[in-house]
Amino acid sequence: MRTRQFLPRPRRPRGAPVRAAAPMAAALAAAVLAVAGCAADSGTARGAGHGSAAARTPATGGTGGTTGTPAPAAPDAPRVPFGGHAGRYAAGTLRPSGDQAALDAKVVEHYRRWKAAFVRRDCGHDRYQILSPDADHPYVAEAQGYGMVVTATMAGADPDAKKIFDGLLRYVLAHPSSITPGLLAAEQDASCKSVNGGDSATDGDLDVAYGLLLADRQWGSSGAFDYRGLALDRIRAIREGEINSVTRLTKLGDWTDRGDEYYWVSRSSDWMIGHFRAFRRATGDPFWDAVTDAHQDLIAAQQARYAPGTGLLADFVVGTRTAPKPAPREVLEDPHDGAYWWNACRTPWRIGDDAVTSGDARSLAAVRRMSAWIRKETGGDPGRIGAGRTLAGRRLSGDTELAFSAPFAVAAMADPGGQAWLDALWDEMAATAFTRRDYFSASVTLQAMITVSGNRWTP
Repeated sequence: MRTRQFLPRPRRPRGAPVRAAAPMAAALAAAVLAVAGCAADSGTARGAGHGSAAARTPATGGTGGTTGTPAPAAPDAPRVPFGGHAGRYAAGTLRPSGDQAALDAKVVEHYRRWKAAFVRRDCGHDRYQILSPDADHPYVAEAQGYGMVVTATMAGADPDAKKIFDGLLRYVLAHPSSITPGLLAAEQDASCKSVNGGDSATDGDLDVAYGLLLADRQWGSSGAFDYRGLALDRIRAIREGEINSVTRLTKLGDWTDRGDEYYWVSRSSDWMIGHFRAFRRATGDPFWDAVTDAHQDLIAAQQARYAPGTGLLADFVVGTRTAPKPAPREVLEDPHDGAYWWNACRTPWRIGDDAVTSGDARSLAAVRRMSAWIRKETGGDPGRIGAGRTLAGRRLSGDTELAFSAPFAVAAMADPGGQAWLDALWDEMAATAFTRRDYFSASVTLQAMITVSGNRWTP
């Protein structure tokens, strides 16, 4: 298998407007920076200052959330250890054939290689980062979000999981968005300084908030960090800065507002339905039901109108206010912005995660359409998936790439006729090596393997 270097393009196009900090964001700034400063000095966030997010344990969260999860007896002992298969999957969900212990072992093996290649401590002795050598900057928000979700899930298999998670959290808190300080600046350079305006990217923040909810359930929130309080703060900031107030769809980041064209553009890899459900449970806020419905309605409409034969989604959808459609040209990244390309390749995994953990009929229908088509198109051979497709299914590249094939394994779990196809995809994921330049594919593959092996659980 030949891997391809993945180069995420700039989050905000040159010349796009940069907004001033929003009112609520300004109110959060002092708390967030206080937490970051305390973390850098002492390695803890408790006692960071009166009113700081990490210095309090709320009795309720948002508009009706429940109290935080109590800490386990031993501070670092996981409550949901990897390999316990505590998550409930929808009835009929497929698993790869073979021994469960062997499946788990393959995930742990991939995780250990991923950790050795990409987990770094280059920006302060108590801060960890996920290195992204195949991105346009060494540290990007997406990677830190991946790291927080992964380490909270792998606790029990890795005795250092909590230490790494807390180090990633310190790094995140030390790099607030210049527009919405409750969010994460999208990119940092080799000196660990935020660049390109220091504004946010939605996918990173969604995973950071979700990772904090996982950490609350995994370790409780009565230790050095109030994970739950920090999660609720970030969810509120996401609502303010990264959700379109009209369409309830995800924005590209907090840098776009109603006065520019990018406000009506949404990136399909940000359509994390399961995250929105978790935010609803954590906050009790029905706003997140509206967000979930808006995204599922858009997915169904895009599949029906623009990809009826394949179910594939475009990297970017434009015109979301009136007539949503795949980007007709380069909108943010490259001429394939309207194709199934380096962003949309994650959608079978993201929507599939929700399908198998929630059993929602809309998510199931969306990924079954994708899975049935790709299984037939390739004749059951993962090597024929390729790296990129038009929405009609034509290949855009002769390359093969795990970032495109691994997500289809999650979709295959919901495909009633997909057992042999799922087995073939699992074998490919388990057998394919990666290098220290393959951060993107290795990270996507690891998270797909966690779900496919039965180790995904929701906070």
